Amino acid sequence: MRVLILTWEFPPKIVGELALYVSRVAAQLVRKNLDLYVVAHDDSRTGLEQRQDGLKVFRVANPVKTHISVLTWDLTLAAEFERASSDIIYSTAKTVSLIDAHEWLCVIPAIALKKAFDIPFVYSVHSIEDQRSRGASSPFNLAITNIERHGCDEAERVLVKSTEMRDELKIRYGVSPNKIDVVQPSSDTWIDDIVKVYEKAIRSPLQDFWRLVEA
Repeated sequence: MRVLILTWEFPPKIVGELALYVSRVAAQLVRKNLDLYVVAHDDSRTGLEQRQDGLKVFRVANPVKTHISVLTWDLTLAAEFERASSDIIYSTAKTVSLIDAHEWLCVIPAIALKKAFDIPFVYSVHSIEDQRSRGASSPFNLAITNIERHGCDEAERVLVKSTEMRDELKIRYGVSPNKIDVVQPSSDTWIDDIVKVYEKAIRSPLQDFWRLVEA
């Protein structure tokens, strides 16, 4: 299985817990013999790094340096995520099996890559806008909320860390519980469980349908 992980933070760039979580997941997945690429934002270093542990990290910078909000920052960075990811996909003869997009900031490029290359994607949700903004409903907040909802709709599987988040997505975004997988990092089998989520996404009914059409 060849997997492409999209994340807006990854060590050495650490803003919060996301960077450390994705780093931990990536290291464990490589130990499970997955061929893993991470595409991450980093303005201070760019390009492909092939690490000794087998993980390949492609860092991209935002070409626009001044922004009025995180929305413009995200949308301009999305083009770089798509460019770097497309280079990886073409360099591997279009054999990337799955995209794992972490948080709403990676939803737009994940959907674009899915539609361009017919690659299924998992949306890994760590938080949602209503929680972060405490229910604020400005156009800014609603735009992010709509991106999150769009990610849930387009993803083959939605991956969360708790039953509470599963219930939030069901109530606020109408996501079917059958589409959501709860994998707690404290579980002894959490990496194996993440791999199972990936396998389910690859074998989703929609992907099977398109394979039949192409055949």
